[in-house]
Amino acid sequence: MKIGQLARRSGLSAHTLRYYERIGLLPRADRDGSGQRDYDASILIWIEFLRRLKTTGMPIREMLRYAALRERGPATGAERRALLEAHRETVRAHVAELQACLLVLDSKIGGYADAEQRIEENDATERHHDGKQAGPRAEGA
Repeated sequence: MKIGQLARRSGLSAHTLRYYERIGLLPRADRDGSGQRDYDASILIWIEFLRRLKTTGMPIREMLRYAALRERGPATGAERRALLEAHRETVRAHVAELQACLLVLDSKIGGYADAEQRIEENDATERHHDGKQAGPRAEGA
């Protein structure tokens, strides 16, 4: 498939695909008779994996290290596994940090919701009391 089609299917721009190829994250594409890149559809699986690594915060230098190991073949499986295990621990720590942040946000939002509820209840009570006081007392005074 041509780079435009790969861009559409992968969600990456053609510029990003060329950049990834230039730095070694993507293998060099075959070229067709007119010299245009011609990608095999199987590259989409690799691109999706790279996207997940990027989403989880893996630095490009580590992605490059993984790609280089992958290029060297099955003998690098243990090294690739170790790299991914280390990254998994980083991701777990980040997820835990984000969970703690969510708890703080939930607490803060709950505080605002409680304050708004108290104000609404106060307003309703005042309207109720004001309405009763304005009745018979006002007439008898």
